[in-house]
Amino acid sequence: MLRGDFAGAWRISDSLLPRTREQDHASVPRHEQNIWDGRPVEGRRVLVRCYHGLGDTIQFIRYAELLKRVAAEVIVWVQPSLIPLLRSVAGVDRLLPLHDGAPEVEYDVDVELNELPYVFRTTLETIPAQVPYLHVEAAELPRSDRFRVGLIWQSGEWDERRSVPFRALQPLAEVSGVDWHILQRNAREAGWDGKFGTLSGGDNPLDDARIMRALDLVISVDTMTAHLAGALGVRTWTLLPRDADWRWMQDREDSPWYPTMRLFRQQREGDWSRIIADLAIELSSAVSAKRQSLFKNPLLLSLKS
Repeated sequence: MLRGDFAGAWRISDSLLPRTREQDHASVPRHEQNIWDGRPVEGRRVLVRCYHGLGDTIQFIRYAELLKRVAAEVIVWVQPSLIPLLRSVAGVDRLLPLHDGAPEVEYDVDVELNELPYVFRTTLETIPAQVPYLHVEAAELPRSDRFRVGLIWQSGEWDERRSVPFRALQPLAEVSGVDWHILQRNAREAGWDGKFGTLSGGDNPLDDARIMRALDLVISVDTMTAHLAGALGVRTWTLLPRDADWRWMQDREDSPWYPTMRLFRQQREGDWSRIIADLAIELSSAVSAKRQSLFKNPLLLSLKS
């Protein structure tokens, strides 16, 4: 899948499917559990278990619409913090809060959300990449003709390679004409100095989504917020470590999962300086483009002032 050979991945999955039927879920961590046993989903009540991270749920919830086209009912057992955000997703009949016990619902077939690309034998050409597939009202921000950018620089502690030290972001602060909106969760603990930008989110996914919808751009490391911005159809620049996760594949500046996303990749492991320098240049160009657009359209300028 890292190479884009999804068909090859499904052949491997087919060979492993018998082990799924024999797996002892009581002895396997939730995120390592295989759920789907190969039974057809057509005409069935399907329970979709969201056993991975928040970013995974946001990325793959797009499959609910495909699933609903063939299933009798789509029930999504999902992380409680995402329920307000996912109410707008097409194809979902019911959202239930995920917990450590058994699902309190009747169903015919169950599947882990991340297994749905396998169920539908997705290829690069058939990824359901229509965005937005999450829909929220944009937050009301003060009127401004400046370029509005959301910023997230720290990922989860389980993979620190994905995080950018806050001090490394200083070249971005020197780009003029930008209003920075800090969407980083626990920003001060993540190194925020209180001077670069304004705290605008980071408390819950729904509020972050509303802020993102009001921005010109979101810059994020590989974490939940990158998927959120991409699912909203917001212009997104995602910063990736040298050995990035499979979903970003290899040597691509775009993402087949998110049409509005651009990828910036480390050239040397652990070195973010080149990426940040490139971002500063690209950001300056984006600011200039917006200024020219406003100048050519006096009506837009009056609405922003």
